[in-house]
Amino acid sequence: MSYNTKNYTEQGGDKIVIGGTLEIAEGGQVIGLPSPFTPAAFQADSVATTIEGLVTEFNSLLANLKSAGLMASE
Repeated sequence: MSYNTKNYTEQGGDKIVIGGTLEIAEGGQVIGLPSPFTPAAFQADSVATTIEGLVTEFNSLLANLKSAGLMASE
């Protein structure tokens, strides 16, 4: 009988393979990874009292998301 593990370190330790689930427990950290995205610019809560004002604020939100790379421009 043999056992195949989903998670293992290759010979020499240069590569770790996670074939199962990687769970980071509360308080755990991952160090050295680049951030996958840039946060969007701050968008204040809406104070619009007209549809036109709401459209302006919504379009500002869309522009912030596009600028941060969280939404395609086209």
